[in-house]
Amino acid sequence: MDKITEQLEQCYTGVVSDMLRQEGIKNKVLPQNIRPLIAGQNLCGPIWTVSGHVDTTADAHETLLQWTGFLSKAPSGHVVVCQPNDERVAHMGELSSETFKLRGIKGYVVDGGIRDSEFIINIGFQVFHTYFTPLDVVGYWLPDGFDIPITIGDVEIYSGDYLLGDRDGVVIVPKEHAAKIAVLSIEAMTKENLVRTAIMEGGDPQEAYIKYGKF
Repeated sequence: MDKITEQLEQCYTGVVSDMLRQEGIKNKVLPQNIRPLIAGQNLCGPIWTVSGHVDTTADAHETLLQWTGFLSKAPSGHVVVCQPNDERVAHMGELSSETFKLRGIKGYVVDGGIRDSEFIINIGFQVFHTYFTPLDVVGYWLPDGFDIPITIGDVEIYSGDYLLGDRDGVVIVPKEHAAKIAVLSIEAMTKENLVRTAIMEGGDPQEAYIKYGKF
């Protein structure tokens, strides 16, 4: 595990979002409808991106050939982030999740659907998604780009950026700022603990904010 991932794993999305705002880095929180499948299981790591498109002319063999090729390309130790450009079918299922987990993929974030959700929960593979459906990609959807810039909502995402996801949502940390944001987030959490202690000991919240510069 790289140092930035190790540091960000100690954090929560709220404080990382605060530090991005503090540094003037905007539009790095994914849309609110992208939710975690497994409650209480955070997701963190460097990103590898994929995009896709609907193609109803693709036959079953071509679809599955390209889908399994996508599973083979994803690099170990990364979070795969997908913009499927589709709102109808599932873009992750149980067998694919098993494959990813066994290959060392940390988790999957998709601006789209999933199926086999109970199976995925049981194997403990975290997926952030927007909807459930039993429909699959066969004869309908193809991946078309790997390790390329994608956009989800108003957030531009590049391979090598970092991602932190928890119950509150998903935040993207640009790779060129990741080391600084990770350190600032750890420092901010330390200050928050001091403020919390002061308040728990009966201190005035405004005085605690003024003293530590954090609330």
